This record gives sequence, structure tokens and C-alpha cells, in this order.
Amino acid sequence: MNSAILSPSWTLLGIEPFRAAFEYASCRLMDHSRFEAGDGHPVVVFPGLAADAQTVSPLLEFCRRLGYDARDWGRGLNTGPSGDIDAWIDALADEVEARYGDHEGGITLIGWSLGGIYAREIAKRMSVPIRQVITIGTPITGEAAQTNVSLLYRLLSGALPVLEPGFKQRLMTAPPQPLTAIHSRSDGVVAWEACLQPADHDSIENVEVDSSHCGLCWNPAVLGIIADRLAQAPEAWMPWQAASMKVPALGLQTPQ
Repeated sequence: MNSAILSPSWTLLGIEPFRAAFEYASCRLMDHSRFEAGDGHPVVVFPGLAADAQTVSPLLEFCRRLGYDARDWGRGLNTGPSGDIDAWIDALADEVEARYGDHEGGITLIGWSLGGIYAREIAKRMSVPIRQVITIGTPITGEAAQTNVSLLYRLLSGALPVLEPGFKQRLMTAPPQPLTAIHSRSDGVVAWEACLQPADHDSIENVEVDSSHCGLCWNPAVLGIIADRLAQAPEAWMPWQAASMKVPALGLQTPQ
């Protein structure tokens, strides 16, 4: 990972709304009955920048229909971290732990885009069992130039965060739990290369789909992968395989 990675083209960015709308329509036509029923364990979903519970509601609804206790992060609109970033993330980890700390079966953390950073970082901090972390279109390099959201971030937070080299290195270090990093080469907002997780340990996988960035939370391929990942028994994590999919998924690519 390096700063030579470029942000997606303006062409990809421009067609994001149209692709996301198509992906949304496709997810509404999915047959949920073909997926394995869930075991009811908590699933916490962290929205991307300028997104909230409504934005990720298709993903929340999908997880709930499968039988999981899926909830959003509880902070409303994601405007990005403020103040000291480490202290901000510590406070978020404390909130999630207070809500789910008494669940013996463990928690799954799912984060879309910037929300994936939150999921990864609080997984490193929480003392309660974390089953796995799933990130969706999440850049882990800490380089704003590798995304097309710098202006939006400035509008919401007033300025881009200043990240020390040591903090950037920590961002790229995977949480100790099983990690599935979903990315799309046709993402119009985040450079797909910035979403790839080096193999820090044996329970890491980078899985590619064909999706817009804005539609990742309801793209049928992404939902199918998430259903497969959530159905795994604790302490029995295995890499995702296309053959394990219960239904055909839109735009599915071969896992890397």
C-alpha cells in the first residue's frame, strides 16, 4: 500500500447513483429463504461517511430476516471522528461493549467504507468476544487522496484529520479476529487497492465483487457473502468460497 494509489476516475464516480439504484432494485428481488437461518448473535453495522441507519437499512433488514440481532452503531449520521481520534474510537468501543457485552456468543462487526475503519479499530480494543469483522469498501491506508470524499469530509467535519505515520500503520494492521475485506475494482469512490488487507494472520481474506461504492450495502453479491460469513460457527472460521453461495449473486468475482 502506498500513496501512488490513485482515486477512482470521475467516470466511475459519475455513474455511482445509477449503479447503486440498480443494485438496490436487485436486492429487493432476492430470495432470502435460500440462505441459512441465523443463530441470533448480535451484528453491529457501522455506516459510511455521511450515512446513517437509514442508509444501511437494507443490510440491517437482510441480517434481521436471517435471524440475527442486527443494529446500527447508534450514533446517527456519520460525520467522521472529531477531536483526538484514539479517544474518539475508545469511546465508541465502550458504547458498543456496553450494548452487547453480556452476549456470550460473541459479536460480528460490519463496517461500510469509513465505518469499516471503526469496526476494525474497536475490534482491537474490545474485551468482549468478537466473532469476526467484515469491511465493505473500506480504505485502510489513511490516504485521503485515494478516495473521492475529501470535499465531503471537509464539509461535515471542517477539516481532514491529520494522521501520524504511526497511526496510519496501525490502521493497516488487521484486527486479531477473522477478517473479510470486500472490495470492488469498479468502486467510484474508494480506490480498490486501498481496501486490500495484507495477510497479517491466517484468518484474513480479500473478496472481490462487482459493485458501485454507494450500493455496496445492498448489492446481492455482498449480501450473499455476508450471509455465508455470519453462518459460520464460532472458532470454526473458514475462507469464503464461491461454491458455498446458496443463491447466484450479482456480479460475483473469484475470491483473492
